[in-house]
Amino acid sequence: MSTRNNWTREEHIIAFNVYCQIPFGQIGMRNPKVKELARLVNRTVGAASNKLANFARLDPVHQERGVKGLSHGAKGEGEVWDEFAETPETLAVESEKLIAQRLGKPVEEAAEIETDDLPEPGEEREAIVRLRLKQAFFRKRVVSAYEFRCCVTGLTNQKLLVASHIIPWSADKSNRLNPKNGLSLNALHDRAFDRRLMWIDEEYVVHLSPKLCKANAESKITVDWLMSFDGRPLLIKNKDIFCPDPELLAKHAATCER
Repeated sequence: MSTRNNWTREEHIIAFNVYCQIPFGQIGMRNPKVKELARLVNRTVGAASNKLANFARLDPVHQERGVKGLSHGAKGEGEVWDEFAETPETLAVESEKLIAQRLGKPVEEAAEIETDDLPEPGEEREAIVRLRLKQAFFRKRVVSAYEFRCCVTGLTNQKLLVASHIIPWSADKSNRLNPKNGLSLNALHDRAFDRRLMWIDEEYVVHLSPKLCKANAESKITVDWLMSFDGRPLLIKNKDIFCPDPELLAKHAATCER
């Protein structure tokens, strides 16, 4: 492994991407994502863990908790953090492409985005790929923030989880990649949330519209399961570390069918 002290801009961007994939407070040296970062940038696992800790010191959530990295950190960490704050979508795409380059894979494969319906190579395909890279980045941020489980049911099969926007992608550009504008949901509750048949109140309690109860005999079992979570608290392990934005939840709730 390299023992170089100075991290390049590219390495800082890759580290930021990996930081966004790790649940809050889990950046220790045993974490597989930390080991993955070390391999990507050809550094020791200890160096990778320290770099992620320095990104944590820039995170407003951790600043409120008094989390500190190394005494001074590196200039590049702050520059990348600020760059993401200013142009999050651009940096998200760049980070995914940099990781793909290090892995020696097409970016579509490295980011695990759907490709079956993509058009032939050209401007249209590139535009769709860029959009899906942004959405893939958002998904990783949200699912990891909820510790890889549905925040309504507790389902942990990642293939069945959806990173649902509280305020839709098209309606709020500033919060497109904000994990606090996301919920990690199973596909069925995601659909109910998206169709304004489910909402979360100010106490982080789940509510489902009575309109869902109008079901025929064939769908009763499914609807009963869906409705069984009405009135239950959202599954958030530590609200002091992470929770969805209450103002965004309120905006969504105001549009729902009661």
